[in-house]
Amino acid sequence: MAAVAEMSGEAAAATAVPPSAKNSNSDSKSEFRREVQTLVDMLSKLNPLAKEFFPSSHSHDRQQNHDQLSQTDFFSLNKQSANDAYPNNRRRRNNFNQGRRRLNGRSFRAQREDSIRRTVYVSDIDQHVTEERLAALFSSCGQVVDCRVCGDPHSVLRFAFVEFADEHGARAALNLGGTMLGYYPVRVLPSKTAILPVNPTFLPRSEDEREMCARTVYCTNIDKKVAQAEVKNFFESTCGEVSRLRLLGDHVHSTRIAFVEFVMAESAIVALNCSGMVLGTQPIRVSPSKTPVRPRVTRPTLH
Repeated sequence: MAAVAEMSGEAAAATAVPPSAKNSNSDSKSEFRREVQTLVDMLSKLNPLAKEFFPSSHSHDRQQNHDQLSQTDFFSLNKQSANDAYPNNRRRRNNFNQGRRRLNGRSFRAQREDSIRRTVYVSDIDQHVTEERLAALFSSCGQVVDCRVCGDPHSVLRFAFVEFADEHGARAALNLGGTMLGYYPVRVLPSKTAILPVNPTFLPRSEDEREMCARTVYCTNIDKKVAQAEVKNFFESTCGEVSRLRLLGDHVHSTRIAFVEFVMAESAIVALNCSGMVLGTQPIRVSPSKTPVRPRVTRPTLH
């Protein structure tokens, strides 16, 4: 190897011909070039990774490195080469996902705008008017899809949103402005917002579950310190026998909610008058439930 280095050094020195060498014999120049070319040809045939160029102590390490490369880096090298072969794959995939999100966003906005056009805003509603009674008033204009009465239960007047199956029903509902409902004439205007839909999996699935909804009320603003037994005793002492009660809450909200199912539908109607009554330290709000209280499914224990 040292001899080769010396030869290559001499060849490099020989190639650096000083200007004075131009006056040398042309035959000696030709012979010198042939020797240099022969040396270059010999060096080009050498393999720097050949076994004889490495000491024997390095052979074991080289074999281990080769095994690790073949086992751990084979797939990563293939993956890298595949990405190099198709550099636009990731960009195309990202563009496809962004396009799909934009499409879903446009579809959602279109559905929301259509729902707004089918909805009217009703204000100056007597606090004793129920959602069923309000929906019955507007049913003469078209099919009512949803009806939500909102506002403080302590207020004399409340407001609501009524959604129809089509825009014709919403336009016809605007003519009912000034209609006496309870003790006050209602005002009807086009709505600027849509009604947040109820999760369809919670809606009644059969006639029996619809009958359960008629016997169920939805109670909100329940003090977190009030136990389920206290909620049940409150409604049973005021309204009637409770057949099922589901008290829900989490660590995020400051109050809890409950679904209270009575044995009799008349008890649920009486329970609507409990809005504003204090349970614990908070005045509760009670409204008709749109979902039944389904019994919990018990999973079989494995022995």
